[in-house]
Amino acid sequence: MNSTTQHIKGHDQTLTRIIHKQAGLAQNTASCSNTAMRKSGFAISKKWRQHLTIDLPQARPGCIWVHACSVGEVGSVTPLIRALLEQGYSVHLSVVTATGFAHAYQLLGNSISLSFLPWDFPTAMMRLVRSLKPSLLLLAETEFWPGMLSACKKHDIPIVGINTRISDHSFPRYQASRWLWKRWLAPVSLFLPQSQTDAERLIAMGVASDKIEVAGNLKYAIKAPAVNSKNLRDKLDISGSRPILLVASTHEGEDSRLLDMWPVWHAVCPELLTIIVPRHPERFDQVANLILERGYSLSRWSELNDHDTRRHNTDFVLLDSMGLLTGLYTVADIVIVAGSLENVGGHNPLEAAICGRGVVTGPYVQNFRDIMTEMQQSEAAIISRNNSELEAAITRLLKHPDELRHLNASAALFIQDRAQILGRILTAIQPWTSDSRNHRAQPA
Repeated sequence: MNSTTQHIKGHDQTLTRIIHKQAGLAQNTASCSNTAMRKSGFAISKKWRQHLTIDLPQARPGCIWVHACSVGEVGSVTPLIRALLEQGYSVHLSVVTATGFAHAYQLLGNSISLSFLPWDFPTAMMRLVRSLKPSLLLLAETEFWPGMLSACKKHDIPIVGINTRISDHSFPRYQASRWLWKRWLAPVSLFLPQSQTDAERLIAMGVASDKIEVAGNLKYAIKAPAVNSKNLRDKLDISGSRPILLVASTHEGEDSRLLDMWPVWHAVCPELLTIIVPRHPERFDQVANLILERGYSLSRWSELNDHDTRRHNTDFVLLDSMGLLTGLYTVADIVIVAGSLENVGGHNPLEAAICGRGVVTGPYVQNFRDIMTEMQQSEAAIISRNNSELEAAITRLLKHPDELRHLNASAALFIQDRAQILGRILTAIQPWTSDSRNHRAQPA
């Protein structure tokens, strides 16, 4: 074990114990994910029937209806849904994508009713609203569907926009059609945008300022994943001593760049174990081939077992299963959040921060601009302007473990200071949730 490895593995034990206590010792995340996919598979097979409202969901009349598009939005609203369930409310969640459906089932199981959102035809949305009979609709981020809004208005269902975010990419289009959006968004009683920038953009779209209350980003209301970190670490590295670099959520073009940088990092730390996680399952084989073409050794997560001797000295582990990424943050030493080297906009850095891990990214972090700016100011994130800066940042963290410890400890403090967002949102929506008191779920 070289000196770099010894320093990195001397990570702050107090911080690690805190993270493990938050996470708890639950069953292995892989088992949970696979079970969720199997159990949700039947419902996913009905996706198009629900899009066309041939099949309608079974929900408790008077439920609180939450709509979130896909995996990211589902993850953001899950703490809010859990809080509403704890208060006794019945919740129905609608999603757009199959991955969002599977993720929602994995996180929430049968504690809620769950369906795909119909296509935004007036008749389809009216059928759904009449079937659900919700007492309130909570719209996550920018899920503005005119047919849905109109159907709720016709049935006197209040609407609150939660965690509203108007992206750089979308804003010009919204602003150009301001006269339409002013009318379409009129039924919304309140918007709770993530930032002042989002609030100003809503006003530019025609929303009255007295309908806007900046609440912060609901993504802050997350908990450390419930995983057995020791089992996870043992599966990856039986020695328990190799420094782990986690490359999270890569997109087309990013893997090649990172693989070109890897020899520099390996030269600094020969025992480095790199876990690479493609964002989309259809790229698993492609990324595996990129690694092997460069002559690096590779193990695939789905093939790892106690008898696989390759895991003792493999260069890379490819995560080729869904739903496991958040657990890996608990065992990583250094984290690169991808989707930021190419102009994708980045992915959620808070999933790493809640596990006490700072992040290193490329320049394209506009999807989480405010969060990344705050994390950078709190010394919990390093935003690299180009490939050279990213390569140098990882090299520096490998060479200087004190800087790595500071980065990770700063991330833990950063997320701890912002944990009150959920309470603010619950308070803001209380005037409408109080109307649902007669429709609370009954104890089993």
